Amino acid sequence: MRSRPTLDLRAKSHLYYLAFACHRISGLLLACFIPLHFLMLSQSLRGATGFERSLGLTDFWVFKFGEWALVVLLAIHLGGGIRILIIEFGSWRGLRKGWIEISILFAIGCGLLFLYFAN
Repeated sequence: MRSRPTLDLRAKSHLYYLAFACHRISGLLLACFIPLHFLMLSQSLRGATGFERSLGLTDFWVFKFGEWALVVLLAIHLGGGIRILIIEFGSWRGLRKGWIEISILFAIGCGLLFLYFAN
């Protein structure tokens, strides 16, 4: 019976592996956020006072950082997903290193725009 193939360090340190890992990790973290979001929204079913109390928690700096991280994760996941769609359905050949850099710049730009307009 064959053993499972392993990747060496050169393959895991490549920019394409980093883009793959960022896309997967951002997707997992966004999936973890969804139940928390639904929990917060469910407080509105208990009345206005419960919802206002739960919204009062969002004034802490930890939640502000979480909102910024959510925007960055969404931008990373969106940029990575668009890159994968272009690779799958595009007629281009060869390395597409520039598309990874564009996705990274897109995510950074979205995070900075969120910080600018957050006030």
